[in-house]
Amino acid sequence: MSTMRMESFVLGPIQTNCYLLLNEETNQAVVIDPGMKPKKLLDRIASGNIKLEAILLTHAHLDHMGGVDEVRKATECPVYVHDLEAEWLTNPALNGSLRWSDITPPLTTAPAEYALDEGQRLKLAGFEFRVLHTPGHSPGSVSFLHGKDLFSGDVLFRQSIGRTDLPGGREADLYNTIRSKLYRLDPDVTVYNGHGPKTTIGYEMNNNPYVRLS
Repeated sequence: MSTMRMESFVLGPIQTNCYLLLNEETNQAVVIDPGMKPKKLLDRIASGNIKLEAILLTHAHLDHMGGVDEVRKATECPVYVHDLEAEWLTNPALNGSLRWSDITPPLTTAPAEYALDEGQRLKLAGFEFRVLHTPGHSPGSVSFLHGKDLFSGDVLFRQSIGRTDLPGGREADLYNTIRSKLYRLDPDVTVYNGHGPKTTIGYEMNNNPYVRLS
C-alpha cells in the first residue's frame, strides 16, 4: 500500500479542517471536505502539479461543501457524498447557506458524481478507504477509515461531539453512531475531525464528557 502524506488546511469563516491526502509516489491525491474559500488548497494543488482524483465529503453542510464548486472546476475531479445528502449540494436551504447569509451567499454546486454508503471500500490515488455511515450530526454523515486514520467530519471531536440542532440532526443517532461504530475501532486510531485538534478513539472513550464507553 502506498504511503500517504496528509496535509491539512483550515478554511473559511467557520474554520473547517480540509485534508489533502497525497500519494508522493504518483502525485495523485484525494481531498476530504474542501471547506469554504479554498484558495490555499487550490494554490497547493497547482504549485505541486497534483492530480486530484476525488473530493470526498463527510457531509454537505455549507462549511464543508462550500469549496466544492471551485475545486471541482479547477481539477475536473468527481465528488462523493452520501445519497441522503445528495440534494444538499444543489439546495442552499438544506446545506445551511441560506441560514448563515451573514457569512456567505447561497451556495450550490452540481450534483455529486458518486454516492457513498456504509461498508464501501474506495480505492483512490493508491489508497483504500472504508466508508462508515455515521449519522447524527446530519443524516448522511460519513467517516472515512484509512488504516489507523479516521476522517470523521463533525461527528466526534476532542472532548466534544457534533451539534445536533441543525436540520436533520438527531442526538440519539449521534450517540449510537459513536458508541456502536467509532468506539468499536482500535483505541489507537487517530481521529481527524472537521474542526479543531485531532484526537484518538481511546482518548475519547476515556475522556469525552458527552459519550463515555459505558
